[in-house]
Amino acid sequence: MNNGDNTAIFSTDIGFIALNGSVKIKILEFLKGGCRSFDEIVQHTGKAKSTISVHLNDLKSQNLLEEATDAHDKRKKVYFLKCQYVACSQEPGMKHYGEMLKLIGSPDMNSFGCLKCLFHAVQYGFRAHGVNCDPIMRKIGNDVGSSLSRNFVSNEKGQILEEMMAFWEDHDIGSFKVLSHDPIKIAVNNFFDCRSIPIKEKTLCSFAQGVFEGVFKQKMGIECVMQMLGKCNDDCEACHFQMILL
Repeated sequence: MNNGDNTAIFSTDIGFIALNGSVKIKILEFLKGGCRSFDEIVQHTGKAKSTISVHLNDLKSQNLLEEATDAHDKRKKVYFLKCQYVACSQEPGMKHYGEMLKLIGSPDMNSFGCLKCLFHAVQYGFRAHGVNCDPIMRKIGNDVGSSLSRNFVSNEKGQILEEMMAFWEDHDIGSFKVLSHDPIKIAVNNFFDCRSIPIKEKTLCSFAQGVFEGVFKQKMGIECVMQMLGKCNDDCEACHFQMILL
């Protein structure tokens, strides 16, 4: 955890860098508005000149900003960004992430399983640091679904769903109900214990969505989207999806 300071992620020409520290982040956010002098940065942050000098040197060493001579006064230096602002920590994401870490450190973790809790912690961690992982989780779900499909024999959608139900139950993945076969409508319950784990945010809808899309594409040779019906939240009992053929 970051002990109250925000964390921000920046992209540089040598890769991504995560910063944990309010002063450094405040400096970089200030520089998003353009080139700034040393005195302007000191005034904006409200910190001592010696403190800002240390922070600026650290940021230069990480290729996050550059220093140049002021064109109007050769005795002074100006600073400008050498990176792109990607993401930052946010509430309530940080709160949920902290709750997840607390769960991992408690005896209650055993009731859910260590690997499931760690899996959830990774997702909460991404969200806590401002990263929208839904598109990535959906793509990973597609890949996982494509691989899982090798465990199923049938190529007919109704029988595929029956095999998936049995597989999920046997491997403690969760459960789902088929609400309609034409078009296919599904209600997914407690995917990887997402509704049992006592954290007030659900994060696995996009992953479940991708898993179904991957299975159907691989087994039936069709391009489809499992469109989410409504918004998943703490009060709903299941995530609802409907197949849309492309």
